[in-house]
Amino acid sequence: MDSWSHVMSLLRELAPADHADLPGPATEQMLAAAEERMGLALHEDLRAWLLRNNLDLPEEEVDDDVACCGFDGFPDEGSFFLGIRAMEGLYANRSTAAGFDPPDQPEHPFWRNEWIPFLSDRDGWTGKFIDVRDGRIGRWFVGESTVTGEYASLAHYFDSVAERLRSIADGTLPVCEISEGRLVWL
Repeated sequence: MDSWSHVMSLLRELAPADHADLPGPATEQMLAAAEERMGLALHEDLRAWLLRNNLDLPEEEVDDDVACCGFDGFPDEGSFFLGIRAMEGLYANRSTAAGFDPPDQPEHPFWRNEWIPFLSDRDGWTGKFIDVRDGRIGRWFVGESTVTGEYASLAHYFDSVAERLRSIADGTLPVCEISEGRLVWL
């Protein structure tokens, strides 16, 4: 996935300490086990991304008092990319027996079981998901309407993250700066 490679290159260049904290890839066995537990196949883009970087925190750093754990401060303040364990946990929390929530609104649900979260806040109240049916990216926020098709693909979303990193580097995004090799949100 070239767009993710571009994000990682920019992060390594601009915030090498943050880049160094990121773990390695997931394995095919990890992904197959998660698919079995969730009961659906990961979209090929999500699978390719996780095989490059599984962004789960090490077990000893997981905070049991929060809904989601991840590497704070990337891609922005207050949200973070999920690794396969965190995706699976949040997916289990959101999925329903009916396949969508609320069950009486199949055309405009808050959540569909075909959506797999890949970015979230610590409470799991807001984030982004990939639709396994077509690879489009959407976003949810508890209490608001879910937006589907916000990005055409994971690659398009990662292109926006790369653009955000370039804006931080050139000083046109005043809510973040780079200090001692880390992204610091103001």
